[in-house]
Parts: sequence; C-alpha cells; structure tokens
Amino acid sequence: MALDLATGVTGPPARPPAPCLRSALLAPRPQAQAPAPWLPGAAVIPWGEQPALLMAFAHERELPQAALWAACGVPPQAAGRPPAALSLLQLAALLDAVRRGADAPDTAFVLGQQWLPGHYGLASHALQLAGDTGQALRLLCEHAGPLCPLLTPRLVACGSDVLLYWTPAIGQAGPLRAFLVDLHMSAVRALCEWLGGEPLPWRYHFNRTAPRQREQHEVYLGAALEFGCHIDAMRLPASCLQRPWPRHRSLAAAATLSALQQQPAGGRQGLLAALYAQLLTSLQQAPDALGLAHSAQHFGVSSATLKRQLAQAGTSFQAELDQVRSHAALYLIHQHGWRNEALAQELGFHDRTNFRRAFKRWTGLTPEGLRTRWQGG
Repeated sequence: MALDLATGVTGPPARPPAPCLRSALLAPRPQAQAPAPWLPGAAVIPWGEQPALLMAFAHERELPQAALWAACGVPPQAAGRPPAALSLLQLAALLDAVRRGADAPDTAFVLGQQWLPGHYGLASHALQLAGDTGQALRLLCEHAGPLCPLLTPRLVACGSDVLLYWTPAIGQAGPLRAFLVDLHMSAVRALCEWLGGEPLPWRYHFNRTAPRQREQHEVYLGAALEFGCHIDAMRLPASCLQRPWPRHRSLAAAATLSALQQQPAGGRQGLLAALYAQLLTSLQQAPDALGLAHSAQHFGVSSATLKRQLAQAGTSFQAELDQVRSHAALYLIHQHGWRNEALAQELGFHDRTNFRRAFKRWTGLTPEGLRTRWQGG
C-alpha cells in the first residue's frame, strides 16, 4: 500500500508502505524546478543575518576578535570591515570560533534562544507570524536554507507524535555537531514557547553519549532527554500542532507568505540538504537508480565535480547515501515493523545479508538487535 501521512493509507495492497521520511503532513512541498543548491564555498549568507548575530554575541561575551575575523576569511589588516556575505564553511568556522572562545556550557542554548525567528528576511517574518506550531515547523522545514543554514530540520509523523529531526548541511566535527544540535533544539523550543505563549511537552533524542553534566540541557530543554539514540530529534504530540498562537495576524501572515513564495531564490538550501532530498526521492521512486552518477545528473554536474563538492563540504557521496538509507530503515522498522528482506529490496540492496551488514555498520546493531532493544525499552 502507498502511505500518505496527510490522508492515510490509500491504494491497492501491492507491497508494504513506502518510506515516509518526506512526510506529506509537514515536509517541504515539492517544487517543479528546484533551485540550484548552495555550494559549500559560495558566499550566500548575508553578513547582517547569522554572522552579525554571532559577532554581537561575541562582543557581549568580550571574546577575542582576531580569531573571529580569521574564521570569516578576513585578513588581519582588514579586521573590522566585514564581507558582504559568508559561505556555509565560513559560517561554520565562525560559529566554532565563538564556541571555543566562549568556552561556557550554556553558549549553545543562549545562542539558540536568539537564533529564531531571527532577522533573515521574509522567512523570519513569516515564521514570526505563524498561526500555530504546525505552521511554524512547516515554514522552518520549507525555508531551512535562510533559517537554519548549517543544520537542516525535517519532519515526519510517528504514530500520535511528530518527529523533528536534524541532518547536517555541512560536514561537522563532533564538538561542533553537538553544539549545533543543542543550539537548534534550544531555538525551536524557545520560538514555540515565545510565540505560542506556553511550554510544549517536547522530548529530546541525541545521537551521542550523555554528557558528564546534564544540568544545562535540563535547565534549557527540560528533563525529557534521551542520549545514545540513532538520530538527533525532537518529539512532540501531534495534538499540539494546531493550538492557535496568540500573536497570529492572518492578513499580515497571508501577505508575507505570498511574498515569500514569489521570491526568485525561494527554497534554496545547501548542497547536503538538497542531496538528502534527492536521494530520499530516488529511494522512494527508483531505489535501483541510486548512485553518484544519477545524483550528479540531477544537479547538472559531472560525477567528479559532485564528488569534489562533497569533499569540500567535509563528506562523501557514500556517507550521505548511508545516512538516508539508515534513516529510512530506522523509520520503517520502528513504525511499520518491516523485516530484513523487504527492507533490502526497498533500500536498493541485492539481498538481506548485504542490508544486515550495512545496517550494523550504520547503527552498531543488527536489525534484530535493534528490535530487541526497542521492545525492551
């Protein structure tokens, strides 16, 4: 059967439900012609947006300026004269310089509280005018490029809950990845609480071991924390999505959304975010067509060029494909109880033995071991 999270299960019972990570409920709407993705080294983040926020935070914390300007690619003799825009790589370097310079356990959470809705053009304005949590999360996913350029949010329905999970938009080392996850979870929680007028019962899942001290996580996020998971995600009861937000102004919101949809560069995002979406679509429609050459053709470049662009972003095609396959497998096992043979066929493996071996490499567990762990938990 074909599973549509917006309307339920429809269609003849041809085979088990297809992967639903691109949820029709809250995921970005498909576009007839997706805009070209941002390359890692292209200057696409205006200085007055996230870079200005980071520099203002650094000034408040009295951080040394030389390392910050160097992270932006500004030579010492030009310090104080910011460029018009930064690349994703430069923005990640600047954020990492702030992280290391502040060297405080609350930095990610405090920055997160300032991150959204932000001052990132019409996308920020639309986010501030959202009518409820569901609309805000949809906007966040549809316009992740300007709102969350370094970590891409994605939404999927999980039973009676929705899961907001995060995938890297640029290759990140361990400490920076953890910092980014904490920052964005803090940002979403603070945004929804501020505009909604009440705290929401979020639960948090972290793809890393528990820190020695959890106090900052508990202060800024709450006690519903689970470490050692296979994804970084926030879980919320779906019943919370349509509670009206008191700040909503329907006429202003409609005008802003209309203007946002007409932006020539609307929906642009980083290369890794665009590749994830393309691979997930291929996985659903033609798993046998997965491969570097097919993705390169989709983006209008040669295989060698795409390989080089991914290396510049700090990753590889195989790593990105593994991530998409692992997320799809985890979803289908957890939500629909798929067995190895069906999963191998759906994910483009020749047989279940190869799938089982790959799954253990992705997660450290066999599919049977993961099922046992979930049943026991």
